[in-house]
Amino acid sequence: MPGLAAERGWPVRADHCFQRILLDHGCGGRWYDAIAARPAYRRATDAQLDAALALAEAVVAGEADLVALNRQSLAWRRKV
Repeated sequence: MPGLAAERGWPVRADHCFQRILLDHGCGGRWYDAIAARPAYRRATDAQLDAALALAEAVVAGEADLVALNRQSLAWRRKV
């Protein structure tokens, strides 16, 4: 996904930002409220990871709006 960021005009470029966005949506809120320990990808449930992966595939396919997903992720953190 970082390789697609510039050409698609996405607001994030770093791996950890994509992970934040996708895991948040896979958990339905801030991932660290749903996953007790780090690293999150090792502690997440199969359902959480499946949801995050499906969303990543949808973003890459142009079927999900990464800008809106990022905005929601930041809103869950009270950053916007």
